[in-house]
Amino acid sequence: GTVYPGEWDFVVSAIYTGATRNTDRTQMFMHWEYINETIKRKVPRRGDQVGVFIVEVASADRMGEVAVAIDGQFRNSNAETLSETEKAFQLGFVAMVEAIVVAIRLVSYLVIVIIMAVMANTMAMTARERTAEYATLKALGFGPGFLAALIFGESALLAGFGGVLGVLLTFPVSEIFSHHIGTIFPVFRISQDTVLLQLCCVGAVAVLAAVVPSWRAASVNIVDGLRSIG
Repeated sequence: GTVYPGEWDFVVSAIYTGATRNTDRTQMFMHWEYINETIKRKVPRRGDQVGVFIVEVASADRMGEVAVAIDGQFRNSNAETLSETEKAFQLGFVAMVEAIVVAIRLVSYLVIVIIMAVMANTMAMTARERTAEYATLKALGFGPGFLAALIFGESALLAGFGGVLGVLLTFPVSEIFSHHIGTIFPVFRISQDTVLLQLCCVGAVAVLAAVVPSWRAASVNIVDGLRSIG
């Protein structure tokens, strides 16, 4: 690479696995002395330099105090420090690829809108074709609430089937996605919040797609409905 150019020889002592799924397993740990000695021979001006120090704090309540103390020691020096939490450090890298995240989010919203339009059109056509059936049910004594419940139930069934299938396909698709962008997002996993948001979107699509058809079915006139041929 360009950061540490040249050929490097290493003896692999161990290969680690993560205790949790969000552990980055793409890193390689080595002795800094080995890197530093080689760099000083090849590029002397870059020797004895460190980019990041990782400090473990005994109590999370003291992180701010410790960060201020560390930065205070190096203030106005040739190597000023910027101490931050590990989460803030990782979010800094995420900000570098914010354009990708924004593009994915916009595409997701667009897909949801398209799915909602298709779903609403399907339910509207279904309700229009069953106008005579709804009028017959009203003539038999079934109220508007029952007709609305029928349409909402059908919409929930269709959206639920597609939604569950989409949630199940999310996991293999995410594995393929993470395999191709592993250098940008070393850890890419589907969280429970993501699945919950997917299910919420499924519910929203089912309800919104059935609002207009259920209102039309509930307000259909029995005589006009029986006269309808679809």
